[in-house]
Amino acid sequence: MSTAPTVGVVLLTRGTRPAELLRGAESLLAQRGVTLDIVCVGNGWVPEGLPDAVRTLALPENVGIPAGRNAGARVVTGEYVFFLDDDASLPDPGFLADAIVKLVADPRIGLLQPRVVDPSGATNPRRWVPRIRKGDAGDSGPVFSVWEGATLLPRAVFDRTGGWAAPFFYAHEGIELAWRVWNQGLVTWYAGDLVANHPAIEPTRHAYYYRLNARNRVWLAKRNLPWLLVPLYVGSWTGIQVLRWARRPAALRAWFGGWAEGWRSDAGERRPMSWRTVARMARAGRPPVV
Repeated sequence: MSTAPTVGVVLLTRGTRPAELLRGAESLLAQRGVTLDIVCVGNGWVPEGLPDAVRTLALPENVGIPAGRNAGARVVTGEYVFFLDDDASLPDPGFLADAIVKLVADPRIGLLQPRVVDPSGATNPRRWVPRIRKGDAGDSGPVFSVWEGATLLPRAVFDRTGGWAAPFFYAHEGIELAWRVWNQGLVTWYAGDLVANHPAIEPTRHAYYYRLNARNRVWLAKRNLPWLLVPLYVGSWTGIQVLRWARRPAALRAWFGGWAEGWRSDAGERRPMSWRTVARMARAGRPPVV
C-alpha cells in the first residue's frame, strides 16, 4: 500500500493556451513521491487534448479565477491541495514532494508559494516576490500575500479559509487567502528554493485590471479587517496608486471607478481577522494597513 502523500491538484484554464496547458499537465504527471488526483477545470470551456490521467470539469461559463479554483477543489481529494494555472509548470519532478517535506517539517506553515522563474530567461518581475523589501528572490520567509499561479496548502487549512474569494473574479485573492491562513495561527511561506515556471507577462494586459484591482482592494479590507483598520488600509493603497499612476490619468480614472464600486457594492462574506492576528502580522513585519 502506498504511503506517498496524497495531493488534490486543480489545473485551471480557459482553453486559450493549449500548448502551455499540456506542458503544465505533463509537469504534474512527472511528479515523483506523491499520489495525485488531478482535475483540469475549464472556465467556460470543455477541456480537451489532455492525458487520460487528468480528469476534467467543464464550467458552462467563465466564473472567474478564484471561483474556478474553488470548483476544482470541491471535486479533488488528498491530504494537500495544489493549484496550478494553465500558463505555469513545474520544472522539477520532485517539486511537490519537496514542498510537502517543508510543510511536515514546520507545521506552522499553512500556505506555500515557490519562487517563480520565466523559463525563457526573461527578467522575472519583482511582483512575483511577495515582500515589500524584495531582496534576493532565492531567500525564503514568511509573507502576507501570494502569487496565485502555483500554491500548496494542507487540505484542512484550505477548507478553514473558506476557499478563494469567489466574488473577486480576478486580482488580490492571493492576499485574502494568505491573511486567512495567518488568522488560523499559521504562517504563509515563500519558498525561494523551490521553483515554478511562468512567462513574464504584465497583468495590465487585461482591460479590467485597473478597475478590479481597486474594487477588490476595497473588498479585501471590508471582508477581512477589523472595521477600525478598513479606512487605514484602503487609504494607504489609495495614496500609493495616486503616486504610482499620477502620469497615467486614464489608469487612475479606471482605478477610482473600481474604488467607488468597491465601497458601494456587497463584498460577500465578512470574516474579520482577530486583533491577535493583526499583532502577529505586525511582529512579523507587515501590519495589515499597507
